Amino acid sequence: MGSSAGPVGPGNSATDPAPTWRSPRLADVVAEIEAEIRQAWAGLRRDFGVAPDSPDETALAWLVADDPAGYDWRAVDGALDRLRCPDCGSRLTGGPVGCGTCDYYHRMRFGAREVDRQHVPPGNEHGLRVATAVARARHRYAPRARVGYELVLPDLVAGTLPTTRQAQAAKALINRLTDDECDRVTSVAEVERLAQGR
Repeated sequence: MGSSAGPVGPGNSATDPAPTWRSPRLADVVAEIEAEIRQAWAGLRRDFGVAPDSPDETALAWLVADDPAGYDWRAVDGALDRLRCPDCGSRLTGGPVGCGTCDYYHRMRFGAREVDRQHVPPGNEHGLRVATAVARARHRYAPRARVGYELVLPDLVAGTLPTTRQAQAAKALINRLTDDECDRVTSVAEVERLAQGR
């Protein structure tokens, strides 16, 4: 499904607006992850001997996007950032839900490798990767999914992983909130306060 569309970066067009994050802490964490994604892509590009902003970089990005299983998820996200959807014109996977090409490559990104970092619980990297995908393509997810993953993202980056019981308890509280509340809350404590007595 690849195309020769040129390299782009996240938020580089009117169709890719920069999100307003729910808290400064989340904004800082997302900026840290974005830096890791750029570094992972730069490292992969160097490994292949490809010059930045070249037609070869675009070709490499399509190669990675079309077969993500051979690459770390950060490098795959970095590849997606350099591609423009040939159908909707947005950054690849950043287009509207219903754009067949963006929908396809958004699903494909989950085929990338996940390797747990040292000194984190098994499964942390999976949680981090999914939460990052939600934060980077938030328009593809319902308010309840967004709030759950965005509130836990800083803790995942710090190396923790909620237990199944903790995740289920948080989900039960989030399910008591309205969509508007889900989009406005900035902390788990605020979720607990709003959900109390409902």
